[in-house]
Amino acid sequence: MISKDLHKAIELLRSGQLVGIPTETVYGLAANGCDPKAVAGIFDLKDRPRFDPVILHFSEPERMESFVKMDSGLARSLFEAFSPGALTLLLPKTEKVPDIVTAGLPKVALRIPDHPMTLELLRNLPFPLAAPSANLFGRTSPTRPAHVTDQFGEDLPFVLDGGACTVGIESTILDISGPRPVILRQGGIPQEDLEAHLGYALESRSSSSQPEAPGMTHSHYSPGCPVVLMEGRAFPGEGYRSGDHVIRFKTLLEDVPKEAQIVLSTGGDVREAASQLFKALHDASRTNPRVIWAECAPNTGVGRAINDRLRRAARARG
Repeated sequence: MISKDLHKAIELLRSGQLVGIPTETVYGLAANGCDPKAVAGIFDLKDRPRFDPVILHFSEPERMESFVKMDSGLARSLFEAFSPGALTLLLPKTEKVPDIVTAGLPKVALRIPDHPMTLELLRNLPFPLAAPSANLFGRTSPTRPAHVTDQFGEDLPFVLDGGACTVGIESTILDISGPRPVILRQGGIPQEDLEAHLGYALESRSSSSQPEAPGMTHSHYSPGCPVVLMEGRAFPGEGYRSGDHVIRFKTLLEDVPKEAQIVLSTGGDVREAASQLFKALHDASRTNPRVIWAECAPNTGVGRAINDRLRRAARARG
């Protein structure tokens, strides 16, 4: 069921149920983040391995204080500059955070989503929401309510309809627990913006077989068929065949049917391209192609996050 009924969502979450929720990044599969049994339901429905942590979502920084050990001026500065928004911070957790949320690790991921409906939802709940992306583990993230119901069907009885996600790509994750912050996942807040705020260059460490934070597994975001990356206008290997689909950053290819191509941003805007990426993967997969060919974006700004998602999709099994 897709609905705008905020009161129903509140009722379900208070009773320990799961709800699909909108954010500016992607749709999340939400549960009471203080209830281990409810959070376990997220892992079960997504078929998500228990070693992969999830993010806790809050309505304002003040509500986070009892969930983290650090009294961090840096955290306050970053949240003031970039939240509500697509920034997740990783900090040492208190015993108030269930181990299942952090996969038994000592640090918890926290963020404030920039979506009016979900902020209102969070303000009306006495607990934060644990909410990874509302998709089966390893599959393409959802940016529309229908993307969620396409994957879960009646197994998820309620999706809060907040329209299309405006950012369309997951949050940037920044670990600020050490002597210097480290980017663990490229996302909706560009690395350049964080570096400008901090005044120094950041290390990026975004893949691991033992993830420290969500979204760090080597392969992910599969649309259900092979994804092969293109270099410019060239098809690698055996090349394009009829029935394949092509995702381009800015321009169409002349020797491929227009109906078999999706352009992410005709103006070459990486933010617009990011907002369209997962929809493009969903739309392309509906044609049941042998292969989805995908052109990378310029590797600047959120283009880094686009390319990260495409590389992981290319490593995933179809």
